[in-house]
Amino acid sequence: MIETQTKDTNEILIAKIKEGDTESFSIIYDKYSDALYGLILKIVKQDDLAQDILQECFVKIWEKINTYEKGKGSLFTWMLNICRNKSIDSLRKTQRTYKGNESMKNDLSRPTSLEINPDTIGLRDILNNLSDEKRIIVEYLYFKGYTQQETSDELNIPLGTVKTRSRTAILELKDYFTLILASWISNNI
Repeated sequence: MIETQTKDTNEILIAKIKEGDTESFSIIYDKYSDALYGLILKIVKQDDLAQDILQECFVKIWEKINTYEKGKGSLFTWMLNICRNKSIDSLRKTQRTYKGNESMKNDLSRPTSLEINPDTIGLRDILNNLSDEKRIIVEYLYFKGYTQQETSDELNIPLGTVKTRSRTAILELKDYFTLILASWISNNI
């Protein structure tokens, strides 16, 4: 019964927002902003950035409310997708902006840990156990922050090849880490 009332209330609020009613929009903001903020913070891991993204998302929700279709999902799910996508886009943009500028990257990595330095924790040596073709894929996907499609485009290889090589590399690394862990346990017991 409560779920039906919430759906009915949301439908009334959405209709009013589509007509430009800011009071109804404020109700939606109050109702969902905490949950959406939590998702954004989980992705970007910075309070100030998460607050900025939340505000940008609500501006986008206001501007795009006419594109919302209840038959495709709930209002919350629609807003959640907007926030998730905006958060991921923000992370990628931040990573690429600082990729070429070492001093800015060092400043950014202190508070945000966006860049992983594989040399610091010995990952580079571990990756050398992989074939060159798999190691390059892992470097693009996990250290440079590229998507699988971006890696495919950058290396000029099919997307399926990127997916296969990354999956195989991860399995090989898993086996390698299992051996290291087993060795460590046997030496420390």
